[in-house]
Amino acid sequence: MKSLATAALLTLVQPMLNCAGAADAEHGKRVYELWCADCHAPTGERYGLPAGFNVLQRRYSGSLPADLSQRTDLTAATIKTRVRNGLNVMPRTRKTEISDAELDDIVAYLRRNNP
Repeated sequence: MKSLATAALLTLVQPMLNCAGAADAEHGKRVYELWCADCHAPTGERYGLPAGFNVLQRRYSGSLPADLSQRTDLTAATIKTRVRNGLNVMPRTRKTEISDAELDDIVAYLRRNNP
């Protein structure tokens, strides 16, 4: 009887466990806005465009969006590598600042437009 109840409970809980580890693009958006948007989103109109946005705008000359949230070509590996290791003047981001789960959420947010 005890094992039947345990099996029934696991059947009910298992779908929730599977979703618990799934990346959350909406949460990723909030984390992105907190940690990344100051440099990578076209929001700095008061003082000019942010450095990261400006660099990408010059580099891609319109062939790709400078706004990372509008890109459709970013891979999970590229995003994670750039966040953890930085690039040029972009600092590396430690797991104490953005956890691995939060980074997965950022990846889900930035890749939400990918075909």
